[in-house]
Amino acid sequence: MADSTSICSFQRRIRCYAVTPDEELFEVLEDVWPEENAVWIQFPSTAEALEVLFTEPPDLLLVDDRLEGMKGADVVSLVKSENVYRQLPVVYCLAPELLDQVSWSKVEADEFLLLPVDAREARSRLSLTLCRVSRSLDANPLTRLPGNTTIIQRIQDLIDAKEEFGLAYVDLDHFKSFNDKYGFSRGDEVLLMSARILVNTVRGIKARYSFVGHVGGDDFVFILPLDIVEQGCAQVVERFDAIVPSFYDPEDQARGKIVSKDRQGKTREFPLMAVSIAVVANRGAKLEHFGQASEIAMALKKKAKENPKSCYVLDRRHG
Repeated sequence: MADSTSICSFQRRIRCYAVTPDEELFEVLEDVWPEENAVWIQFPSTAEALEVLFTEPPDLLLVDDRLEGMKGADVVSLVKSENVYRQLPVVYCLAPELLDQVSWSKVEADEFLLLPVDAREARSRLSLTLCRVSRSLDANPLTRLPGNTTIIQRIQDLIDAKEEFGLAYVDLDHFKSFNDKYGFSRGDEVLLMSARILVNTVRGIKARYSFVGHVGGDDFVFILPLDIVEQGCAQVVERFDAIVPSFYDPEDQARGKIVSKDRQGKTREFPLMAVSIAVVANRGAKLEHFGQASEIAMALKKKAKENPKSCYVLDRRHG
């Protein structure tokens, strides 16, 4: 039975399908993870698998090359050709002598296993496949930064480890008005610029633990040790204010404002974009859950946005 250190972080019990006539292979797969983490269902033939595959899709699909009728490679390609199921992690199982004959651009498997399957290797490869797909799905498609699932998990991990840390919520003020006037393409450039500033700032500080994530839209987060998070905030504000005017047309730069529509559709003037940062401090490791950090951040963000210029607000609770 697999020990807990080899298991990908499961949020729930997952369902795995194995399309294989090989009973010995299926026994190996059943022992990859504990029963409370995963359940395996065997389909000895392609026809049996296809009856349920598209109506009750699994969390992981393993396809054996040694199938009668439709070849294993064709089963993989069929699944991946369905747009809804392209993100389904598929593992292709084949004999070593066939490895050089596979065109991986056509057989769009996410991982492979060589026969006869080694239990330890299967455990590692299948866990890696699930974790890789999870990271890919969670990543923001524009900035490629980790998204909400990873952000929440990272924060909760630090809380559980009783670490003191500063969690900075970053919000771009007046981004919507900029987007409305200049268009989504130019807005995306601003988001990419903001992501680069955050990544380069956090990386440059070289802290023991650090993190940058993209919540979505114009909302980001970064994490630094409590004693240097203010240094990071100050650098982000300085760098953002130095670069953001260059995204405006010269006449708007000169005026220091633009004319655009507000959320009610009314035309009005807006200042140049600014960055507001709300820093939640886990001082004394007082936080017990991610939700507490989020609640504190909401109040701090309101305070930060009272300042029309770029600024950061620090959580001063507990001294």
